[in-house]
This record gives sequence, C-alpha cells and structure tokens, in this order.
Amino acid sequence: MEKNNQVNVEQSSLKLDTSKYHVKKTNKGLRVLVFVGLILWAFINLFPIYWMFTFSLKTNEEIFGENVAGLPREWQWENYDTAFWGKGGRDKKAAGNIDGTEEGGFQLPKIIRQFINSVIITVTTILISIFAAMMATFAISRIQWKLSKLAYSMFMLGLTIPIHASLLPVYKTISSFGLLNTYTSLILPYSAFSLAMSILICSGFMEDIPKELDEAAYIDGAGLWKTFIKVIVPLMKPALATIGIYTFLQCWNELMFANQFISSGDKITLPVGIQQLSGQYLTEWGPIGAALVIATFPTLLVYIFFSKKIQDSFIAGAVKG
Repeated sequence: MEKNNQVNVEQSSLKLDTSKYHVKKTNKGLRVLVFVGLILWAFINLFPIYWMFTFSLKTNEEIFGENVAGLPREWQWENYDTAFWGKGGRDKKAAGNIDGTEEGGFQLPKIIRQFINSVIITVTTILISIFAAMMATFAISRIQWKLSKLAYSMFMLGLTIPIHASLLPVYKTISSFGLLNTYTSLILPYSAFSLAMSILICSGFMEDIPKELDEAAYIDGAGLWKTFIKVIVPLMKPALATIGIYTFLQCWNELMFANQFISSGDKITLPVGIQQLSGQYLTEWGPIGAALVIATFPTLLVYIFFSKKIQDSFIAGAVKG
C-alpha cells in the first residue's frame, strides 16, 4: 500500500497545472488581413507574367495606349510565327531555306536554334566553372604550399573587375586567335569571369569540411585525386548547385559579349536573336514579346520544378553543424 501511495504521489507531482496555460486564438480580422496581403503579393508577382503573355499577342497600337493591361482584342498569333522564323521567315522556309539561301532540307526555327545555342554555351560554362573552381579551391585550402594565400587573393581580384569593362582587350584576344563567331568566343570569357565567385563559394563550403576526413582517406591509402573525388566532391553538392545557379544567371541573359563576339551566323544566342527582331525605323513589339515568352517560360518551368533545390542551395552552409 505504501508503494502504491508513493507511486500515486509521484504521478500527481508530474501532472502539469494546465490552468496556467491557454491556446492563443488568432484574431479573425488579422487572418483576413494576412490572406489579403498574400493575395496581393501573389498578384504583384504573377502580373508581369500575365502582362508579358498578353503583350506578345497585341499590336503596337494596343501596347502603346489603347489596351495596355487588358486581354488582346484580336489575338495576334502571327507574332509567334515571326518570333520563330524571323521577318518573312515562313515564306523563306516555304521557298527552301530559312536564311533565304538556295540550300534545302530541314531547318530549325530561328528561335529554337538560338535557344539551343544558349543552352550549349551556358551548360558548358557551368561545367568548366564547377570543375576549375573545385580543383583550385582544393589546391588552395587543402594542400599546404607557400603561395596559397597569394593565389587566393589573386583570384579574388577578379571580383573587382566588371565583366564589360574588359570588352575591348577580350575582343582583341578572341579575334587574334580567330575564335569570333564560335561557341568558344563566349564560353572562355564567361568561364573566366565566373571563376572568382565560384572559388569564393567553394572556399566557404570547403572550410566547413573537417580535414580529419582527408587524413583518414590518406591513411586508407587514397591519394590526392581519390580524396578529392571520393571525399570532397560528394560533400560539396550544395556548393555545386549554388555555382550552377549563379553561372546560369550570369550567362543566360548576357548581351554585350554575345552581341560583339557572335553577331551573325547560326550560333547567335537568344538575347542577340531577340534584339535582331527590332527594326531600324519601326519596331513591331508583339514578336519581341513572343520571343521573350519563348525564352522565359522554360526558365520558369525549371524554377517551378527545382525551386526547393534552388532555395536549399542558397542557404546551405549558412548554418554550421
């Protein structure tokens, strides 16, 4: 009996006095204000997409004054035809070649060809930036040598040089090697100018990796390359995603280098192709809007499906432990 009484006393002492606590109810008026604010925020973010889509289906008269924000009165789907094939491109395609030459055969729409060019240049630049930045950061932070800090400082100097300030010397260098109007003329400068930021990102992530993992790999007989590939690279995946996103944003919409280094031919990128839709004396803005839709919506779809990965890559490494 005494044991049972002791157990009852212990259980009663463990019970919480719930009279001191109460669930705070959210004010209904506050909830309504929050929902209204969220709806307004969603409208502010989605309206530019709606406006760009309707913009692509209007005439100049509707765009500039008659019907700026409303739905098109007449849906100008021929704007997309012009964006795909260029001015008079459909007639040239029927004649045998989209470029107006005598060659026949299958021809990709101009905007699709430019889209593919942008993808090739951007993806190649991302791969080169990741590979070079990872190896440079590994050599600077994990291998001990006298000039490692100086080498890191030299790389960081690249952050102080605006990419477009070097247009003239880069153009002369590319021209002297005969690389104008090639993919290489954009891939090399894009990779070089993204390297400093990529190394900065990699160094922040790599410093959080314990060096004891390297020592354990060396004890197990792994060399530098095996340690780098088997130990360091798998732990650097968030950094790789961050570098990829940063380089993509830098390369995809870049116009000045792309316009100077690949100004003609079948290797021009999307920004240059969209710019070429403008006329010398009169510009039809509907086809330009259609080209912007074609260039933007694939990027939006990628963000929709990979938004969580993109957000995780930006905050990874912010919290240690």
